Amino acid sequence: METNSNSTIIQGQYQITTPASIGEAIRHYRSLAGITQEELSRRTGIRRVYLSEMESGKETEQIKRLLTVLHELGVHVTFEKVDTSIGRYFDLDEYRSTLV
Repeated sequence: METNSNSTIIQGQYQITTPASIGEAIRHYRSLAGITQEELSRRTGIRRVYLSEMESGKETEQIKRLLTVLHELGVHVTFEKVDTSIGRYFDLDEYRSTLV
């Protein structure tokens, strides 16, 4: 098991407990995919600056709320790499339109 001050990594899985651990996971999986923040921004419709803030562990209001709700529910969150054919689960273009 590898650990650092922000998150715990177990066999390629990130235990998410802080904004910093979310950022580490995003940066790790983006790097694994071989894409830049700019490319991820284009694909997701999320501003590159916001992606950069997430990767650096900035605690945004949305992330803070999400972690608070999960903590209150006693939910443990782990990120791991899976088949990410995101389009199979929902219409990404429709999702992007809700972000504007």
